[in-house]
Amino acid sequence: MSGVNGGNQDVDIDLGRVISAVWERKGRILGATIVAAALALVGTTLMKPSYKGETRLLIESRSPNLSGGDAAAQANDPLLDSLNITSQAQLLQSSDLIKRVARDLNLARLKEFDPAAQSFLPDPLVLIGLKQDPMSLDPEDRVIQEFREKLDVYAVENSRVIAIEFSSRDPKLAADIPNRMAEVYLQLQSGAKLDTHSETAKWLEPEIANLTSKVKEAEKKVADYRSSNGLFQTTETNSFSTQQLNDISTELARIRGERANAEARAENVRTALKAGRASDTLSDVVGSQVIQRLKEAEANLQAQISDSSTSLLEGHPRLKGLRGQLSGIRQQIESETKKILASLQNEAEMSRIRERQLMGQLNGLKADSAKAGEEEVGLRALEREAAAQRQLLETYLARYREATSRLEGNSSPADARVVSKAVEPSEPYFPKIIPIVIVVSLATFIFGCLIVIVSELFSGRALRPSSVREADDEIVPAAGASAPAAAAAPLPVHQMQAEAARFDRPEPARESAKNAAALAYAKIAEQSLAEKESEAEEAVAEVDDSGFTIGSVAHYLQRHDVPVAIAISPGGDEGSTATVLLAREIAESGRTVVLVDMTGSAAPTQMMVENPKLPGITDLLCGETAFGDAIHPDRLSDAHIIPHGASDPARAMRGVDRLSMVIDALADAYDLVLIECGPAEIAGISRLTRNAMAEIVLSVPGFKDEEVAELVTDFEAAGYSNLLVMAQTADRHSPRPGKRRAA
Repeated sequence: MSGVNGGNQDVDIDLGRVISAVWERKGRILGATIVAAALALVGTTLMKPSYKGETRLLIESRSPNLSGGDAAAQANDPLLDSLNITSQAQLLQSSDLIKRVARDLNLARLKEFDPAAQSFLPDPLVLIGLKQDPMSLDPEDRVIQEFREKLDVYAVENSRVIAIEFSSRDPKLAADIPNRMAEVYLQLQSGAKLDTHSETAKWLEPEIANLTSKVKEAEKKVADYRSSNGLFQTTETNSFSTQQLNDISTELARIRGERANAEARAENVRTALKAGRASDTLSDVVGSQVIQRLKEAEANLQAQISDSSTSLLEGHPRLKGLRGQLSGIRQQIESETKKILASLQNEAEMSRIRERQLMGQLNGLKADSAKAGEEEVGLRALEREAAAQRQLLETYLARYREATSRLEGNSSPADARVVSKAVEPSEPYFPKIIPIVIVVSLATFIFGCLIVIVSELFSGRALRPSSVREADDEIVPAAGASAPAAAAAPLPVHQMQAEAARFDRPEPARESAKNAAALAYAKIAEQSLAEKESEAEEAVAEVDDSGFTIGSVAHYLQRHDVPVAIAISPGGDEGSTATVLLAREIAESGRTVVLVDMTGSAAPTQMMVENPKLPGITDLLCGETAFGDAIHPDRLSDAHIIPHGASDPARAMRGVDRLSMVIDALADAYDLVLIECGPAEIAGISRLTRNAMAEIVLSVPGFKDEEVAELVTDFEAAGYSNLLVMAQTADRHSPRPGKRRAA
C-alpha cells in the first residue's frame, strides 16, 4: 500500500481484484461457514428450551351501579388514560406482588429461580471480585432478581390492555406464573378498594355525629328567632304577616268593586227619576217585591176602570173612586222607588266606610310587614346555615351508606379483568434452531468476506493510483491510428499486472516487455510531476513579486478556505477602509463573507450601510437584539456586515465571552468571517484568536517597510508568527499571492 500511495497521490479501489481475491479464498470462507453452522446447530440443540406464556388484562372501570340508572362516573373511578395504563403496568412489576406470587408457587425451591443456592461450583467472577456474591442476598431477593429477568410486562399500543409475559424452562410454570400474577393483581386492586371504603366509613362516623348536633343547633336557632320576632309561617314560602296583607288587599279590592257597583246603580235610578222615565225600566226597581205588588194592584185598577167605563158615566162615583185608588198606588210606586234609591245610596256609603277601614288596616300591616322583612334578613341567614349543615349531613349519610354497603369482598371488584389467560405452551420460543443456524451462517460468510477485503485493501493489492486511469486514457491510441504506433505505446501498470496474472509462468520476452513498459510509464509520470512542480514554483515566484495587495490576500483566504480572519488596522480608518475593500473583493468572487465591525470609530459601518444606528455587534453582545436582526447587506456589494451598533461599548464588553459563540455561528453560515478590530493592541485580540483556524491580517496601507517589519516583529514576539500583510490597495487584479511571512 505504501508503494502505491507513497507519493501522496489519490488511489482507487480495484473491484475486480477484490472480487477475485474473495473467489480465490472461497474454499476457506465456505468451510468456515459450514463449521459455524454445524457449531450453531449443535449448540442450539444442546440448549435447554425456554417456554413463554402470556396473560392479558383489560383496564376498565368496574364500579357497580346500584342506583339502577345510567349513573355518572364516580370520583374514585380511575382515569383511563395512557399514564394510568403505564402505572398499572409498573404496579404489576412491583416487588410486593412478585414476592406474593413467589411464595404462593414456592419458587425458591426451584433451581431455575435460585441457581446460586443450587450450584456447587463457585462463580469465577465472584472469586476475582468482578461480581457481587449472590449468596450475600436474601433468598427472596435472589428469587425476585431472577424473576424480573424472566418477566416482561408492557402495555399494548393504542389500547387499555396490559400483557404479562413470562419465560421459563417449565412450560407449566410459564403459564401458571402470569395467570397467578393476574389473580394477585386483581386481589390487590379489590383489597385497595375495600380499604378505601372502610377508611371512608370510619372517617364519616364521627363527622356524621358532629354534623347531626350542628344541624339540631342550627334549626333550634331558627325556631327561637322566629318565635321571638313573631315571624310565623303559614306556608313554606309565606309568613303570617304576608298572608294577612294578602287577605286584606283582596278584601279591599272586593269592597271597592261593590262600592262602585252601588254608586252606579244609584246614579242610574236617580237619573231615571229626574228624567221622568217609567220606573219599570229599572232593574233595581223591577226587582223589588213591593214594587211588583203595587204594579199588580195598578194593573187590576186599570182593568176595573176599563170595565166600569163601558157601563158607567165619567162622573160616576165608582169610577172616581177607582181613579183615586189608581193615583194612590202610583204615588206609592214613586215613593217606593225613592226608597230604593236611598237604599242604593246607603249601600254605596257603607262600602266607602268599609274601604276606609280596610285602608287603615292595610297601612298598619304594611308597616308591620316592613318591620318583619328587616327581621327576616337574620332569619334567612340562620336558615341558610341550617340548610347548608343539613345538606352536608345528607351527603355524608348517603356516602356512609354507600361505603358500608361495599365493605363485602364481592361488592368492590378491581378495575381490571382478565381477557386472555396463559395456556401451557407446546413449543419453545427459544432457541429457534433454523433461524439461528441461518443467521450464524450468513454472519460467518459475510465476516469472512470482509476479512479478505480488508486484508487486500491494507496490503495494497486492491488499490491503484487514480492517475494511472487518467494516463490510460491519454496513452490509448485514437481511432484510425497506425498499428505500429499503438504497439509502441507502453501499457499501464495495472493492465500489465492483469496480463501477467493470466499465465502461471510468463516467458522471458513477455517479462522484459512488461518491465520496459513500466519504465516508460514511470518516465512519463516523472515528467508530468516535474512540470506541475515547476508551474507551482513559477506561481509562487509570481506571487512574491506582486506585493501585499488586497487581491493577493483575498486569493490566499479563498485558496486555503480560511473560515475566520481578524483584521488589525494600526493606521486607523485607512486600514479599516482597506478591510472593507477586501470583503467586497471576496464577495465579488462568489463567496459569502460577513464583516464584523469591532472598531471604535465605526468606519466600516459608515462605508457599508446608510444608517449607522442599525443594530449591530454591541447590541448583540448586550442581548438587546436578535442574531438575524444584527446582520445587514452591504450597499455596494454582495457582502454582509454586522455594524458597530447603538449600545454602550463598555457594557457590551462585559458580554465579550459571547463573541466566540457568535463567530462560530457566523463561520457555520458564511465562507469567511472578517473581523475588523481597528487599531487594536496585541493583547486585546487574544480572545478573538481562540479559534485555531483564525488568520490575522495586518491592514497597513501607506506604512513604510520599516514600520511594517516592526509591527510584524511585535506580533511574532507575542506568539503570532504567520501573518497576512495588506499594504497596497491600488492593483486589485494583480496575481494572487499566497501567505507571506514578514520577518
